[in-house]
Amino acid sequence: MNPTTRFKLSFMMFLEFFIWGGWFVTMGTYLTKNLSADGVQIGSAYSTQSLGAILAPFIIGLIADKFFAAQKILGFLHIIGGILLWFASTSLNFDSFFPFILGYMIAYMPTLALVNSISFKQMKDPGKEFPAIRVFGTIGWIISGLVIGWLNWEQDGNLILTFKMASIASIILGLFSFVLPHTPPIKKQEKTSFGDIIGLDAIGLLKNRSYLLFFIASVAICIPLAFYYNFTNPFLNEVGMKAAAGKQSLGQVSETLFMLLMPLFFVRLGVKKMLAIGMIAWVLRYLLFAFGNADNNYWMLIGGIVLHGICYDFFFVTGQIYTDKLAGDKFKSAAQGFITLATYGVGMLFGSIISGVVVDKYVIASGGHDWYNIWIIPAAISAAVALLFLVFFRDNNKSATTE
Repeated sequence: MNPTTRFKLSFMMFLEFFIWGGWFVTMGTYLTKNLSADGVQIGSAYSTQSLGAILAPFIIGLIADKFFAAQKILGFLHIIGGILLWFASTSLNFDSFFPFILGYMIAYMPTLALVNSISFKQMKDPGKEFPAIRVFGTIGWIISGLVIGWLNWEQDGNLILTFKMASIASIILGLFSFVLPHTPPIKKQEKTSFGDIIGLDAIGLLKNRSYLLFFIASVAICIPLAFYYNFTNPFLNEVGMKAAAGKQSLGQVSETLFMLLMPLFFVRLGVKKMLAIGMIAWVLRYLLFAFGNADNNYWMLIGGIVLHGICYDFFFVTGQIYTDKLAGDKFKSAAQGFITLATYGVGMLFGSIISGVVVDKYVIASGGHDWYNIWIIPAAISAAVALLFLVFFRDNNKSATTE
C-alpha cells in the first residue's frame, strides 16, 4: 500500500471513531443536565444505535453493494449525519432531540461497514495490514474523550459542544470521503434476497448446540453492556469524577492493549476460557462500580473502566473469531452479519430499554441515584449468563477455533 493511500485510510478511521466517541459517551449526562431527561428517555436515545444496526444491513445490501461506490455512500451519509447532529444540538427538549439522533444513527451505523470495505479493497493481506489502519479509529475515540475532559465541557455544562464538534468532524469526513480510493459496488449484477441481507444463510449454525448457547449468551450479555454504554458517564459525573470522559478513554487504551495480546491468549486458553473470562470480567466491572466512589474507592472506578478491554475483546472479538471459523468460507460474511444484528441490534435494544427502567427505579429524593443497586443488576445478569455458559458450553470445534 502506498503512503498516500495509507494516510487516507488512517485519517478516515480516525475521524470515523472520533465522531462517534465525541458525543456518544457523554450523551447520557447531556440529556440529564441539559434536557432534564429521565432514565427511560436516555435508554431510548441510546437504543437508536440498535435501530441503526438493524437497518444498516439493508442500506449496505440494497444500496452500497449494488448501485454506488462505497466512498460516495460514505461521504453522503456523513454529510447528512453532520447536519442532523447540528440540529440535534439546537433541540430544546428530548422530544425534539430524539428524531434527530435517530436519523443520525440510521445514517451513521452503515458507515462502520463501509470504512471496513473501503480499507479491505486496498489491501493484499487484510489480516496483516488492517490492524495498523483500524488502530487509528481507537486513537480517534480516545482523543475525543481527552478533548472533552481537557476543555471541562462536563463540569462547565457545555456538553452541547460535543454535538457541534462531532457535526463538524462528520462533514469534514463526508467531504474527505470523495477523495478516498475508488471502491465500486461488488454485487452489481447479483440479486440480493432478504435472507442475504440479514445473514439468514448462517442460521444453520444454530443447529450446533455449542454455538446456539454462545449465540444466546451473546444476546443476553448485551443487556448489561447497555448499562455500561448508556449510564457510565452520568454515573461518574454524579459521584464526582473530574474529566470523566477523558478517564473513560482508558477503556479504549485497555481494549487496544488486549487486542494486541489476543493471539497469545487465544492459543493458550481456547474459546471457552476466553469467553468465560470475558463474562466474569463484566461481573467484576459492575461490582467495582457498585462499591466504588470518588474518595477512598476511586481506584475501583478506574478499575471498572480499564476492565473494558477484557470485557470487550475476550467476549466479542473471541466470539467473532469463533463464528468465523465455525461458519467456514461459504457463510463467513452471513455469519458475521447475523451475530452483529442479534447482538448490537436485538440485544442492545433490549438492554437500552431495561437499563433505562432500572435507573429510573432507583432515583433518590435528592435528585441523584442509588448507583449501588443499579450496578448490582447488570452484575447479577452477567453472573447468571456466565454460570450457564460455564456449565453447558462445550467447544466441540477446537481444531477449527485454534487454527
